[in-house]
Amino acid sequence: MVRATSRLLQRQGYEGTGIKQISRESEATLGSVYHFFPGGKQELAAEAIRHGDEEFAVLLRAGLDSSTDLGEALTACTRILATELRASDWQDGCPITSTALETIGRAPVIEQAVAEAFANWRAIVEERLRAAGIGEEDARELAGTVINTLEGAELAAQVARSEEPLLVTGRHLARLLSTYR
Repeated sequence: MVRATSRLLQRQGYEGTGIKQISRESEATLGSVYHFFPGGKQELAAEAIRHGDEEFAVLLRAGLDSSTDLGEALTACTRILATELRASDWQDGCPITSTALETIGRAPVIEQAVAEAFANWRAIVEERLRAAGIGEEDARELAGTVINTLEGAELAAQVARSEEPLLVTGRHLARLLSTYR
């Protein structure tokens, strides 16, 4: 149910995804959905956000761990994201963005899950930056810049149906990070 919800939210957003569709896509009865998620669609969406958080964290770590050179590792992240996005025919961008935007101010449970996801991603990047010798404050601020920039580049790549926004972003983030060595 959680995986099916995550994909549906990713592709259709929160408002475009109904609980009956989630039931069908996950091959679960409607009763099962409410049994495991008595909070209904909001509770299930929050759990799907957590699932999407972990999926993206795996991709982020894979890219960041791919090279000892920080710039190369970051460009690897953007290549991985570009490859995944192209493979999904430009449909599977950030696993939480559309849900986050649609529920701001209306669904505190979802907002909390989104905030935790972004904090997790920033922490992953910050840890890698600090391991590369970047100071604590700079690493924290740069991690936010990296995640924010990746989010925008991924959306731009989806809209353009092109890897180019992600690849350009990777090159420029690598240049930015090289100034901190």
